[in-house]
Amino acid sequence: MKASDDQVLAQWLAEEAAVRARVQPQTGLATREQVQGRSGLAVMQAMLAGELPPPPIAETLDFCLLSVAQGEAVFQGKPLRRHYNPLGTVHGGWFATLLDSALGCAVHTTMPVGRAYTTLEFKVNLVRALTDKVPVVRAIGKVVHSGRQVATAEASLLGHDGRLYAHASTTCLVFEMPDQT
Repeated sequence: MKASDDQVLAQWLAEEAAVRARVQPQTGLATREQVQGRSGLAVMQAMLAGELPPPPIAETLDFCLLSVAQGEAVFQGKPLRRHYNPLGTVHGGWFATLLDSALGCAVHTTMPVGRAYTTLEFKVNLVRALTDKVPVVRAIGKVVHSGRQVATAEASLLGHDGRLYAHASTTCLVFEMPDQT
């Protein structure tokens, strides 16, 4: 039996509340010492466990990291009026930031200790307008390939009713973390 849209929405909101109850209330940046010796997945898991602060962009744009696994990251966001463009819908930059977060963090989960990445290319397709009448959306990022020098990922931005609002892809450069001692 398929869950109703209201049941899915209630579940999504409950999952977000549980994460927000665990994570640090103040945003910030993890120090080099806090992440040293941890894989990318371990860093993301530490953030979800409340050991590391969520980044400031999450507070600014009203979204949060919900879950991570090897090669996957899920974010949830609330489209609000303060995210609107002059046309009366959520600005494409909000879509892009939420999707870029899911893409990048999915890639991050595949980084072994001492490796990092940076985005080389990122493409977004907006397929449906978004307003504050949609209570929450999820950006689900999944790695397609993670190699020694290049990683690629894809993400979808979905409403609780299963509707697709946007999808994106990225190519990232993978490299050794520079020693900053």
